[in-house]
Amino acid sequence: MKENISENPRTPGAAVPNSLDTICVAGITPFTTIDFPGRLAGVFYLQGCPWRCRYCYNTEFLPFPPGGSLIPVEKILQFLQSRKKNLEGIVFSGGEPTAHEALGNWMRAVKEMGYEIGLHTNGMFPERLREVLPLCNWVGMDIKAPFDGYEKVTLIPGSGEIARQSAAILLAAKTAYEFRTTVHPDLLSEEDVLEMARELAVMGAKNYVLQTFRPEHCQDKELRESSFHAAGISTNLRLSLKSMFANFQVRE
Repeated sequence: MKENISENPRTPGAAVPNSLDTICVAGITPFTTIDFPGRLAGVFYLQGCPWRCRYCYNTEFLPFPPGGSLIPVEKILQFLQSRKKNLEGIVFSGGEPTAHEALGNWMRAVKEMGYEIGLHTNGMFPERLREVLPLCNWVGMDIKAPFDGYEKVTLIPGSGEIARQSAAILLAAKTAYEFRTTVHPDLLSEEDVLEMARELAVMGAKNYVLQTFRPEHCQDKELRESSFHAAGISTNLRLSLKSMFANFQVRE
């Protein structure tokens, strides 16, 4: 569960003698067993994302700073120091972490404190993903739609080719990963999902997750009010995808 440690924006110009002095965390999950597979972890939600995916449920983290309500760096450091004996990893989520030039510095600083590093990304900045992958112990990358149909979800022209590049970069690395797709029938048909899965399988993907749409905090009224929850993900689709990947699961 996300929580804000402080609702007060950081004091402008506040100096912290650490590579985390510019980190723009706007929310924290203090403890999770599902956001970083195999690890007890905390999640940092970084403020800012250029895409506007219709089903997004972290909409409070979309505006870039000075939008949002950032947690003071001192409280971030206090959190990291106090959780060393309880947590194994920190996940950088968002928003979109790779939208921030300093992401590698932030990851390195957290890693130097003894934490393993997880990353949640939509792959919108392929070269920054390539840059930070050596610092990551695990990456979860969202696949929004068939690459040629990304704009229907992200509302951003050309986003599919960017995501394809990032998927290829991730698969070429030695970092543990999963690809995952949020499914809503107004956006993706079963054939769309199968097309996505085929594209990933041809690229060499072994790990794939489907996750059901979450209406809370979604700003798209049409999606919230649809009959998705009565439909769910069919048994036939589950079986088809299970046959295509070494590791497949559905998160509901």
